[in-house]
Amino acid sequence: MAINRQPVLKRCRALGLDPIVLGINKKSNRGPRPNANQKPTEYAIQLREKQKAKFVYAVMEKQFRKLYDEASRKDGVTGLNLIEYLERRLVNVVYRMGFASTRRQARQVVSHGHVSVNGRKVNIASYRVKPGDVVAVIENSKNVEIIKSSMEEASAPTWIELDKANFAGKVLQNPTKDDVDFELNEALIVEFYSR
Repeated sequence: MAINRQPVLKRCRALGLDPIVLGINKKSNRGPRPNANQKPTEYAIQLREKQKAKFVYAVMEKQFRKLYDEASRKDGVTGLNLIEYLERRLVNVVYRMGFASTRRQARQVVSHGHVSVNGRKVNIASYRVKPGDVVAVIENSKNVEIIKSSMEEASAPTWIELDKANFAGKVLQNPTKDDVDFELNEALIVEFYSR
């Protein structure tokens, strides 16, 4: 599997993201780039928005394109369907429930087999949860220090019901655009792919 090893702060600065969105409480010491005053083209704006979504959700291009194609086939607004699919990925749900402090850490928690969905252990990061699914930390992993420390500060969005005592949470409904925790213009992503 391909892994993006580019420094996080450098990537955040290039995409205009605040590192807090990724769960990283650092700031870059570098100033703005000298050519940052140039007006970007329409294509550059659309590309940056797509790259921002890919970077935050840690999805590579091929998988992102498949998600977009699936979202465009489904009834409804394509951009909102895409956001819903990205938010419902198991890695993102684990992060939003507070089992991990960053999405990268959530990916590690999932791939190491610390999480179950409806009582069955799942270690696939791109697994898509449905409304009514119960995501929980397996019994043997409740003493893992990373998970315990993350759960102390956990707060779930409105579409997730969190049970801190049992290290579990239930997906109540599909997420909407209002539930996204960073600024994202999904219409630009749709325009980029429909060129």
